Amino acid sequence: MKRPTFLAGAVAAGIAGCARVQHGGTLATAQRFAKAHWLRIADGTGDIDSLNPHLFTEATLLNIAQMTMAYLVRYDAANRPIPELATVVPTQGNGGISADGTRITWHLRKGVRWSDGAPFTGDDVVFSTKVVLNPANNEVGRDGWNLITKMEQPDPYTVIFQLKKPYSSFLPTFFGSGGANPCILPKHLLEKYPNINNVPYNSKPVGIGPFRVTAWRRGDAVEMEANPYYWRGLPKLHRVTYKLIPSRDTLLTLMQTGEVDLWPYVPASFMDRVKQVKTLDVIDRPSFFFSHLSMNVSRPLVADVRVRHAIRHAIDRHTILSKIGHGYGILQESFMSPASPIAPANIAFAPYDPARARVLLDEAGWKEGPDRIRVKAGKHLKLQFAYYTGSPGADQEVELMREMLRAVGIEIETRKYAPALFFAPYQSNGIVYKGDWDLTTFAWQLDPGGDISNLFECNQIPPNGQNIVHYCNPQADRWMNELKATYDVQKHKVLLDKEITQIVADTPLITLSITLDGYAYNRTLTGFVPNSMTAFDHMMHVDIV
Repeated sequence: MKRPTFLAGAVAAGIAGCARVQHGGTLATAQRFAKAHWLRIADGTGDIDSLNPHLFTEATLLNIAQMTMAYLVRYDAANRPIPELATVVPTQGNGGISADGTRITWHLRKGVRWSDGAPFTGDDVVFSTKVVLNPANNEVGRDGWNLITKMEQPDPYTVIFQLKKPYSSFLPTFFGSGGANPCILPKHLLEKYPNINNVPYNSKPVGIGPFRVTAWRRGDAVEMEANPYYWRGLPKLHRVTYKLIPSRDTLLTLMQTGEVDLWPYVPASFMDRVKQVKTLDVIDRPSFFFSHLSMNVSRPLVADVRVRHAIRHAIDRHTILSKIGHGYGILQESFMSPASPIAPANIAFAPYDPARARVLLDEAGWKEGPDRIRVKAGKHLKLQFAYYTGSPGADQEVELMREMLRAVGIEIETRKYAPALFFAPYQSNGIVYKGDWDLTTFAWQLDPGGDISNLFECNQIPPNGQNIVHYCNPQADRWMNELKATYDVQKHKVLLDKEITQIVADTPLITLSITLDGYAYNRTLTGFVPNSMTAFDHMMHVDIV
């Protein structure tokens, strides 16, 4: 599973390479605003729907979960998997994965306790796996999990997954912190419930991270404190407050006044202003996020690939990136970040070509009407465009796309939703997953391993997964399944190239830009080193004075 997050204008992006830091002001000035050992974070996306990552996949929650929840594997500064509750990352070389790739053995850390003091054992891993597989639970997707045929527990600190076939994306899918993957849950608190959809735990979870949740004030903030039971010891920070602020203008003001210390995923439209704040530094890093314009190909008006190609040629992505993204991005046709070592490198970029778009629409039978909007069989080419509230950058971007599409005879009708509803699960009538739209825009995060099946495989259409575009190509499915069935990275590269080439040709979505994650922070903040996947996986040595 991969996490969706908001497209704030043309989301920050940049060339793959080292992080850049922008300095401003003096340390003494920053110290006047800081509160010792208390980190205050906000990302400008407003309230969330749950604190349980099994049920909600918005980026704010995933940031909080990285600090508080229980995972077998985390990711280091170079985006490499490192053991957390597992003592070693399983590979075929170390015997953790069988020679035929169908048995994965997890050796678990002893002496670990949940944040309420209860002991952690393999029982929690087995229980949590059963939670994911329980159809009564509103899991976002079960791709990969449905390959587990049996679990063995030879002792309290060893769990073995027997699979139907090899599954190369077991990291991060099986309780890894990267992407929108489920965490391990405490059996002692949840085994009494028939499902986890509406339990008190979802508002005040117990985990195994360096921090634990103390309160969730809806629409205001999530409060965390240092977890006294964390197996690595106490973090330097005593307290973390994640403020739920829907307005980025308000957030900028709070960064200026020192009431917020860290702003992750700063939208490109705010980067110039943030860099002018003398008490802040800014760091940006290559990302595995990509912003996109997605099309629900099961909807009649965009079912014809010629219409989708016309939309791609009608959208001037250079102008969008320049005007909304302030040039802060990578333009490419592939949606896999060049930060990935297996990313395709030779997929041609489709140019802005409104004349070509008009020809394609003519070929598809859509002719200009009296008002210049295309008509076919008495029906206007009027597309329902769903997106989210709270982002002036997104509003501006959508309006630019409205002008570009209207210029070739396509009209859009916009519908805006609060973020919590927009990204809510299918079972809760979430807008993205229910699919009652022709076009939508936000950003997805992909993992470096190259498994994109949860977004594009035929059997992953909601409620079964995150294939929100309802894309289905049997040949692409075969390649995606081949990739999942091998642990050979070189084969992954070859297969991913084929997959993405095919998907680009079929155009269920258009890559608007590859993003760069920008972080603005109080200059007295030390030890914060985000990677390209899990910015809050390494919080033990973060501090503010």
